[in-house]
Amino acid sequence: MDTSTLEAMRAVLRGPVTGPQDSDYDESRTVYNAMIDRRPAAIARCADAADVMAAIPFVRDQGLELAVRGQGHSGPGLCLVDGGVTIDLSLMRWVRVDPVARTAQVGGGSQLGDLDHATHAFGLATPSGIVSMTGVGGLTLGGGHGYLTRKYGLTVDNLLSADVVLADGSFVTANETEHPDLFWALRGGGGNFGVVTSLTYRLHPVDTIGFGITAWPVDRTREVLTWYREFLPQAPDDVYGFFTVFSLPPAPPFPEELHGMKACGVVWCHTGDLNRFQEAIAPAQEPGPPAFHFTTPMPYPALQTIFDELIPAGYQWYWRGDFFDSIPDAAVDVHLKYAENLPTPLSLMHLYPVDAAAHRVGADDTAWGYRDAVWSGVFAGVDPDPANAGTIRRWCVDYWEEEHPYSMGGGYVNFLGEGEEPGRVRATYRGHYDRLAQVKRTYDPDNVFRATQNISPAAQPGAS
Repeated sequence: MDTSTLEAMRAVLRGPVTGPQDSDYDESRTVYNAMIDRRPAAIARCADAADVMAAIPFVRDQGLELAVRGQGHSGPGLCLVDGGVTIDLSLMRWVRVDPVARTAQVGGGSQLGDLDHATHAFGLATPSGIVSMTGVGGLTLGGGHGYLTRKYGLTVDNLLSADVVLADGSFVTANETEHPDLFWALRGGGGNFGVVTSLTYRLHPVDTIGFGITAWPVDRTREVLTWYREFLPQAPDDVYGFFTVFSLPPAPPFPEELHGMKACGVVWCHTGDLNRFQEAIAPAQEPGPPAFHFTTPMPYPALQTIFDELIPAGYQWYWRGDFFDSIPDAAVDVHLKYAENLPTPLSLMHLYPVDAAAHRVGADDTAWGYRDAVWSGVFAGVDPDPANAGTIRRWCVDYWEEEHPYSMGGGYVNFLGEGEEPGRVRATYRGHYDRLAQVKRTYDPDNVFRATQNISPAAQPGAS
């Protein structure tokens, strides 16, 4: 983009537009995953929906590729395109709570922590992820799951409305009655259909929760995972626990003698009566005495931040994911193999429950294609040192490839990694893919929003 074009773009937007010659360019193009190093022609930090409406036609008229950034947590770095333009929503961080209606409207550039802070003042929350720095928009459009999913469903199950700027620069509101086909697609179809400038959610009573971590030495993975796969799906909706293989971090509440120990474990969240929390997770003693067991009451927003300092922005990341409806013995053996060979202290595997309340939504009610999944698994190689990028990627890919035969065939769209086969996107949406492609043809026939886990527009009837 030449200087005159850049200046013309600056003239039509209220928010700043940064180009390669600007002193803040490198900072502006930095994203959560330090493996991503792309150089867009410009980064347009839109101040409001009007800026987005002006930016999209401008980018199209220049024949440039367009990407959209909420908070830059995309593992494959889909918010940046070499030589293209990033529409950056990070200035659009605001939350408006209606405590009577139990709803919250959220700016498209907000973080989960912004939403949690605003709603917690009223003793309310909505299901989201587990890292407070994650962008609300990207998480939601992929489906969204976290500590409240067994109790209140996926994030998209609680999405009431979305304001969207389309590929032609026009503005629409999508909900059950206005543009219902677009609203259906937004609930799990990723960023394929437009730029979402605000989202409105249903809220639920959530205040202080029961938090816990139970960890065993890694060589107990077979016994613990065999117990967990039976216990968790039968537990009451108030009991949430994701299974993990990890290294105990050198930080409280872990005692110094356990720092760095390779482990398997469960991270608990209990949304019911706090007096019954200990009773609810007492069966965790059944696989044998844990090396570490910690529980405490905790405000829900505090729970959402516990991983923020352990895995801050700027580390090397490579991840892949899959859905699972069961964990057979052969899969347990694979988990043990890779848990014993964690390549770096921050590398991990999580199995997030996506059952209970999430199973009570109809299979075709949203674009989320796996209502029968019980767990959403993620395999993640993590390390601060770029020299270890190849090592963590190889561990992640090998782990995923050995577990994939025991999966349901597709994975959470937000856990798809860079360089995966194009067929993985179709597998992620199962039988919903063709319907999504029809919606794509209606709202983005030229595939302007292709810097995504892309759904191609369906062909026009009669086209050869």
